[in-house]
Amino acid sequence: MTPRGLRRTAVLAAGLLLLATTACGGGEEPTGAADDGTTLTLWTRAATESVSRAYADAYNAGHRNKVEVTAYPNEEYPAKLASAAGAKALPDLFAADVVFAAQYASRGLWADLTDRFAAFPEKDAMAPSHVKAATWEGRTYAVPHTIDLSVLFYDKGLYAKAGLDPAKPPTTLREFAEHARKVDQLGGDVHGTYFGGNCGGCVEFTLWPSVWAAGGDVLDDGGTHAKIDSAAMADVFALYRSLYEDGVAAPASKDEAGPTWLGALQAGTIGVAPGPSTWLDALAAKGIDVGVAPITGLTGGESTFVGGDTLGIGATSGKEAQAWDFLAWTMSEEAQVGVVAKNKGVPTRTDLAANEHSSADPRLVTVNGLVAKGRTPYAQNFNSSFNDPQSPWLKTVRGALFGDAATALAEGNAAITKSLQQG
Repeated sequence: MTPRGLRRTAVLAAGLLLLATTACGGGEEPTGAADDGTTLTLWTRAATESVSRAYADAYNAGHRNKVEVTAYPNEEYPAKLASAAGAKALPDLFAADVVFAAQYASRGLWADLTDRFAAFPEKDAMAPSHVKAATWEGRTYAVPHTIDLSVLFYDKGLYAKAGLDPAKPPTTLREFAEHARKVDQLGGDVHGTYFGGNCGGCVEFTLWPSVWAAGGDVLDDGGTHAKIDSAAMADVFALYRSLYEDGVAAPASKDEAGPTWLGALQAGTIGVAPGPSTWLDALAAKGIDVGVAPITGLTGGESTFVGGDTLGIGATSGKEAQAWDFLAWTMSEEAQVGVVAKNKGVPTRTDLAANEHSSADPRLVTVNGLVAKGRTPYAQNFNSSFNDPQSPWLKTVRGALFGDAATALAEGNAAITKSLQQG
């Protein structure tokens, strides 16, 4: 899940079920060398297009095979995949928001990569939460493609004006609230913090890491039971609720549904707030001296929501050897450092978190180092339960932040569990 795709829907067509009964084994293995001049099609959503094209361009420049990338609007992408699955005409490769990985793997949309991935030398260094997300019943169906992490941004200029040390970001969630209150005292159009209060995806992306950092869970391991009615979750909501009720969080936080979230931080009037790591350049481009820190628990710890996309081979491709040649290359040091890190992206390999490009900016080292510490929610019915605007999670969020918090979490936990268990 990344905030850029928060509003899309993903009602899978009946074709997914049809494909699942016919494509579990993928296409026949082609003969000949893997890099034999084959043209491969790759689909991606608009949010990930630039990274997918960068991978493809670099691969194409050094290989006989050629990868052709087609991007679709975020909102339309799941339906496009469903239609292609029903027609048994999936592309050779397709990327998907990581929170959809378990769903697509369980429905047989991707070819089984278990043996190939097991033989990949650096498999243990691949983003662990992404690998888990693309695993179904012990089999691997996709590999990490892009990484987007939730982090804490703070305005060093506002920190200095408020008498805070710009070199010392919050190390606990309570300290985050204290810093926000201190900055808010500057008055005028300055506010201490900001959050997406009408955006289920925004809240899960930025508040769940505080629960994880405190040792709590949001879902059980199988993704069929919610655990949001916990003391850890209640504490996190209570802290953000108090910041809003006391006017420390900008008033627009209550109705923020995602589209204007970045713009609010770019205005240079927010002291400290969580957000996607991919916003670092956009904030700096506005002249903000922005610092980056991990999201913490109430009394310490740190974690992150490991979002982004996974990439797998379409189950109906028939070009698995050639497609794997591309997948394996994207996981190589050449691609991870020369393409991803060079463009200030987050490497999908934990052993390359510190590299020749990130070492020039300590903020990037901080971001990259969180990949091994973060989590990606695992559930077959994640979208309908959490990301969809009609999901029980958004109703829970609204109640916990602006209504009857105790009732919201208790009733929300039951409703979300029911949704997670839908067939």
